[in-house]
Amino acid sequence: MKAIVGLGNPGLQYARTRHNIGFMVVDRLAEAWGAEGFRDRFQGLCSEARVEGEKVLLLKPQTYMNLSGQSVAALAVFYKLLPEDILVIYDDMDLKLGRLRARAKGGSGGHNGMKSIIGLLGTEAFPRLKMGIGRPADRRLAAAHVLESFTEEEQETVRAMLDQGREAAALWVDKGIIEVMNRFNAGENKEKGAFSKT
Repeated sequence: MKAIVGLGNPGLQYARTRHNIGFMVVDRLAEAWGAEGFRDRFQGLCSEARVEGEKVLLLKPQTYMNLSGQSVAALAVFYKLLPEDILVIYDDMDLKLGRLRARAKGGSGGHNGMKSIIGLLGTEAFPRLKMGIGRPADRRLAAAHVLESFTEEEQETVRAMLDQGREAAALWVDKGIIEVMNRFNAGENKEKGAFSKT
C-alpha cells in the first residue's frame, strides 16, 4: 500500500492558489484512476484507488498548511505506512513555474507544511515531489504570493505542470522515487526554470 499526499489549504477561497498545487495534482490522480469519492478522514479528505492491483491512498489534509503533519501522521499510523511509502506533493517557490523536482528525502526548505510533516513523522526520509511556483520579484511579498491564484498568462504552463505531476506520481507508484528523479529531474542542469515535457 502507498499514499500520495497533496498539500494545500481548505476552502474555496484557496482552491486555485499557488499553495494548493498539491491538492490539484491529487485531484488529477483521483480522476485519472477513477478513485472513490473523497471522505472526511484523518483530518483530511481521503480517497483510494487501485493502481496495477495495488491500493493507493490519496490524501488532502484539511488542517491548513502549517498543521499538515497532523493529517499525514494520522493516516500513517492507521495504515501502518512506512515513510518511504508516502509521497508528498507541494509547492516550491525556489523552482521556476513549470519545473518539477523529486527527492527521496530532505529538509523542509522553509515550507511550513513540510516542517509539520517532518516533525510529526519524526523523519525527513520520505519521498516528495516539488512543484515550481516561482518567487515574486520582491521576496518580502512571498507570503502573499503563495496565496494568489495563477494568472491567465500562467494557465497553460500550470496545466502542463499538473499533467507532469500526475505522470510523476503514477511513475512513483509503479517504479519508485529513483525512476521519478531520473526522468523528471533530468533538466536541472539546463537553464533553470525552462519548462520541458521531456
